[in-house]
Amino acid sequence: MTEKNSLPEFISLDEAAKMKEGTRITFIPGLQAIYAEALKNICYVKKIKIIRVLHPFMGIDKKTGQDRQAELYALTSQTSLPTMLHNEERPRNVWIEQLALAEKIGASDSNNLIPNNFKERAEMFGLCAIVLGEDGLVWNMRILSDGPLARKYGYSDNASSVAPTKMAEIISLINSQLKSQEENNSKYLVGDSLSAADIYWSTISMTVLPASSEIMPRTKQNEGMLHAFEGISKIPEIKEVLSDRILSHRDYILKTYCETPAVLGGDLIED
Repeated sequence: MTEKNSLPEFISLDEAAKMKEGTRITFIPGLQAIYAEALKNICYVKKIKIIRVLHPFMGIDKKTGQDRQAELYALTSQTSLPTMLHNEERPRNVWIEQLALAEKIGASDSNNLIPNNFKERAEMFGLCAIVLGEDGLVWNMRILSDGPLARKYGYSDNASSVAPTKMAEIISLINSQLKSQEENNSKYLVGDSLSAADIYWSTISMTVLPASSEIMPRTKQNEGMLHAFEGISKIPEIKEVLSDRILSHRDYILKTYCETPAVLGGDLIED
């Protein structure tokens, strides 16, 4: 694991592709790209030592005229962040496959993040899907305004106009689930113990409910993203459904089970 307050090392994609052993995950230094941050937290809970790989930026390199993500596409047939490589196995690019791999290769004494009980498992994967999957919270967040990433997620004026309502409905559902769990004396979203739903939701919730620097440090690279998250939290439909319950659950999960403050690399801005 990376020691707190130390600068993590990043290797190149080419170096990562040549390795035959180890768990390699692509990141952008100093930036809490939210799926990558969530996967990092999953691996932290599973006690998986990760090797950080530089994820290539979108667009054309001005010096070479080449697509900066061409090597990543050749390696994985896609360009999404994060890409997860383990030993000589095929790359994993989708959260549900990354979670399955982490559960398999994690330490034997780590928390099980996929419930053995199938009813709880169905509930857990359902909650994860409405947050992480197509037309879920992150998906709709990315089409709030037009841009290259939004176009990748099917931006249209109509889809963008209803995105806040969909996001608010998902947040309300999470809040209701937490309330129901509280009534059953549970601090967790599913059952009586930690699951992937807690880790994913707590990490993703920073996009709609900004976290303190004790959890998410400020860097020169993530200033703009954090400002955008502040703006999302003030959208009327979303602001109306955010609750102290969601905040308390988020901070409990991240501070109890994950590495906080998060280690991002990049250029830290001191408070």
